[in-house]
Amino acid sequence: MSSETETLFTLLRQSAEPAVADAIESLVREAPDRDLCRVNALAFATRHGFGEEAVIAAFLHASRLGIFELAWNVLCPGCGGVLETGTSLKSVNRAEYACAFCATGYEPTLDEMVEVTFTVSPRVRKIAAHDPDTLPMTEYTRQIFFGSGLDLPEGEEALRQMFEEILLEAVELPPGAQAILSLQLPAGFVIVFDPVTHATEFIDVKGEPTRERQALSVILNKVYTPTGTTVMRPGNLRISFENRTEQRALPGVWLANEELHAFFAKRRPFLTAKRLLTNQTFRDLYRTDTLDVDQRLKITSLTFLFTDLKGSTELYERIGDLAAYDIVKAHFRILHEVVASEAGAVVKTIGDAVMATFPTPDGAVAAALRMREAVHELDPGLTLKIGIHEGPCLAVMLNERQDYFGQTVNIASRVQNLAMSRSIYATGPVVAHSSASRILELSGIRPVPQQHMLPGIANQVAVYEIP
Repeated sequence: MSSETETLFTLLRQSAEPAVADAIESLVREAPDRDLCRVNALAFATRHGFGEEAVIAAFLHASRLGIFELAWNVLCPGCGGVLETGTSLKSVNRAEYACAFCATGYEPTLDEMVEVTFTVSPRVRKIAAHDPDTLPMTEYTRQIFFGSGLDLPEGEEALRQMFEEILLEAVELPPGAQAILSLQLPAGFVIVFDPVTHATEFIDVKGEPTRERQALSVILNKVYTPTGTTVMRPGNLRISFENRTEQRALPGVWLANEELHAFFAKRRPFLTAKRLLTNQTFRDLYRTDTLDVDQRLKITSLTFLFTDLKGSTELYERIGDLAAYDIVKAHFRILHEVVASEAGAVVKTIGDAVMATFPTPDGAVAAALRMREAVHELDPGLTLKIGIHEGPCLAVMLNERQDYFGQTVNIASRVQNLAMSRSIYATGPVVAHSSASRILELSGIRPVPQQHMLPGIANQVAVYEIP
């Protein structure tokens, strides 16, 4: 490892947890190439016994230093394949993404369709995935085609054996080359698919076996065209491939059998775009370069927490401007620390108010309970008004920063306005969340159900007072 790289890891240890930084350095030094391509941060945390937030923060700092390259990958929910990849969330700019392998189109959402992965920079260590054309088909499929959420065997031999159950034949085709593949078609559904160009042909093999030679011609290019299904009979098939791209292609004949469905079903958690956008370290490091001004990306579920400080005006009169300012400033620091420790992020502050987001309601509830006590300890004369709501929203750019828009945000803000005492107010979806409910139960708190008409909201909203 060069002295320049040694310096980068020294800097990483200064900004990330040292133990996590050491583990990442060991990964870069010792791991096989495949483990350094599209690293799944959550799987890394599990493997080493680290907290997920600490690992996410460390990989973000490592990317900012140039040790890793951060990628945003649009995934097919069906097969887990990467439909498109980019170095910025700005690249997710289509209304629909189509998976040729699954023959299905999807409207992109940031919850489970966009993953964030980390690949070691070539300036730190050169790996085979930096030149994908050098990868054998099994490793190309693992490292380049599939996302990090597919739980595949670690070793190359184990993956090859798994492919033997779902792949009849395959061929490596250089740019501009042609090839002929001859094979015996079994009864069932067969997919001719190239993981490089995503060119696809479907074959429904049924009826009596035939001795006649059947033929199929497949053109490999970068143009996605929906394809129908060709009906053939069990027996000999001759496939003519022509690669009209400037890349090597890897067309194969896949069996759409139980083994293939079991292959796709092997999933593990991965770092979603939604989770990264509501991560405090990410917001601190990537303040403005997240979305384009005209982008509107859907999130199907995000939890919003709004706070406002009641009693600050009286505080200035009671103890003077300078001392009061220090306390209000300390209150903001406490809120930021609590939000970050519960896997959330502060989106913005307005006056004495804070808007924060969390991937799930339990983080917001845990943060709210801690905030309430911390501010009371800071000054008993202050009351923190807190409102929480969960639901769908849009990730947008407002005032040159990544923000959120939608009715969920409006309701969360209005719920906070209901809080006039130490009680926290949360909507039904928040209190009904199993983990959030468990937190309240362990705290000995029983939410009190209410119904409220909120300004600008047509129907009554079920709201719970958390005393």
